[in-house]
Amino acid sequence: MKPILPGSLGDDGRPATLGVMGGGQLGRMFVQAAQAMGYYTAVLDPDPTSPAGLVAHYHVQADYLGEPGLAQLMQRSSAITTEFENVPAAALATLAAHRPVSPGAACVAVCQDRAVEKAHFERSGVPCAPYAVIETAAQLAAVPSQLLPGILKTSRLGYDGKGQARVADRAALAAAWDTLRCAPCVLEQQLPLALELSVIVARGADGQCVHLPVQQNLHRDGILAVTQVPAPDADAALQQRAVQAAESLAEALGYVGVLCVEFFLLQDGRLVANEMAPRPHNSGHYSIEACDVSQFALQVRCLAGLPLVQPRLHSPAVMLNLLGDLWLDPAGRERVPDWSGVLALPGAHLHLYAKGQARPGRKMGHLTITAADAATARAVALRAAATLGLPAF
Repeated sequence: MKPILPGSLGDDGRPATLGVMGGGQLGRMFVQAAQAMGYYTAVLDPDPTSPAGLVAHYHVQADYLGEPGLAQLMQRSSAITTEFENVPAAALATLAAHRPVSPGAACVAVCQDRAVEKAHFERSGVPCAPYAVIETAAQLAAVPSQLLPGILKTSRLGYDGKGQARVADRAALAAAWDTLRCAPCVLEQQLPLALELSVIVARGADGQCVHLPVQQNLHRDGILAVTQVPAPDADAALQQRAVQAAESLAEALGYVGVLCVEFFLLQDGRLVANEMAPRPHNSGHYSIEACDVSQFALQVRCLAGLPLVQPRLHSPAVMLNLLGDLWLDPAGRERVPDWSGVLALPGAHLHLYAKGQARPGRKMGHLTITAADAATARAVALRAAATLGLPAF
């Protein structure tokens, strides 16, 4: 692929434009990174007030599978990426017939189906939790007893804890599958966890691969709450294992773009892959302020065919996810969080996503705290959490 250089003109004489499928906050931050490098940007999203659409040069307000919208995005864009994994793979395949698309439809399709994803882990030699695929009543009845207690997850369209249920025994499993409307599911054995980690890699079309520092994460109710970098409880050997596993998964897919792999460290020291996201990830937002190359700058470079450089962490950081609950008082009335108190803290970087309505569990923004050392970053982040009424970590 010939590089699409910043500030260059396309074959039609228009400025080089990078397109993105999806108008959420990840698309918004991609657009901002691309614009900082001199690219024009185009977003396809049906929402007229989508966060990315509000800041892009062009907003194609259309359905993800509608031919007119796809044609308009293709005509506007020199190359196209995606900001969330549930963009229909078929739409990416349609676009790829006319424009460079990364990640490719086949890679996104693997990440869209937990059963296919886990099969990819196994083929790549990366351990994952013992599991069983449940698509029929016969498969439900044949579930091995050692998988219980476990976690039942829908194979498709699950995120942030949605489409999941913890099941202690066969009766609970059958009830949970019925609640999920007998959708295709994966049952994972519940494992004793010590840590949650994630690795974000960027792989170019030439096979070059770089990665962000290993991130240590804390989830609450299935949604990422806190990310700390450097990972305070992961030694160098463990971090190297995680990076190697993530790079192996990307290479085996022939992946081009930014890929996040989430891992569990078990209490017995084993490292198992949990899931992949074919895009920048919530746990990598800190990289905007804490690294010399952010995950979104890497996404731009991969898409445009530019050189990849190994990101450098220049400031330890803690990232706090800001959910819609912060905008609601105990009675459910809207309020404004204490941003003045937060922004009075040293090293505080506030990102709000321009989402109009706050709802419990909705990702409204994030706060990154950077400092000269990890202990200071953590201490200030705890003060920020207390100011906002968030739990300590």
